[in-house]
Amino acid sequence: MLRPKIPTMPTPAGLVTPPAVIELTTVVQHQPTPAPAPAPAASTRPTVQLTPGAVLALVGAGTAVVLVVGAVLVSMLLAVAVTGASVAVCAVVLRSLLASDAKRR
Repeated sequence: MLRPKIPTMPTPAGLVTPPAVIELTTVVQHQPTPAPAPAPAASTRPTVQLTPGAVLALVGAGTAVVLVVGAVLVSMLLAVAVTGASVAVCAVVLRSLLASDAKRR
């Protein structure tokens, strides 16, 4: 009843190119000539020269990064401590309410 319809490959219309003809060629190997030893090249990398102002800027940037990371870590620790304290206070209040309710019965 419900059968999938398999698409058929359409026949090409228009200009059809014939398959390419492959011609066999022979491979001739030559003896490679030994390459001369390369001379050691001078380093083209630029050297980094730090001026006193650049050193001062790097120290200032490093100090700022340390202070920011420290502040973030301390604030996260404080948030965990406050959450823990509030959960402890809630537990004490619930325990007190449940204990006083049990004494009245």
